[in-house]
Amino acid sequence: MAFTSVLHREKIAISMDGRGAWRDNVFVERLWRSVKYEEVYLRAYGSVSEARASLGRYLTFYNARRPHSSLDRKTPDHVYFNRPLLAAA
Repeated sequence: MAFTSVLHREKIAISMDGRGAWRDNVFVERLWRSVKYEEVYLRAYGSVSEARASLGRYLTFYNARRPHSSLDRKTPDHVYFNRPLLAAA
């Protein structure tokens, strides 16, 4: 509660649908879980610039080469960039 009170005091909007549903941030939370367990916890960065470069490489891997079970073992890039075009009406 202390964290959210700071946000309220600074007039920072909290991303919720008004009901506080768990699914509001589920996709971002899942991404950060993957980033932490597959990258951050496995590395000992020597500097901020090294961390940025390593995280950049990981996110490129995550989007372009890592298959995702929720995407039928496709990569996010494959799914996003290979969507069929809708026919004009």
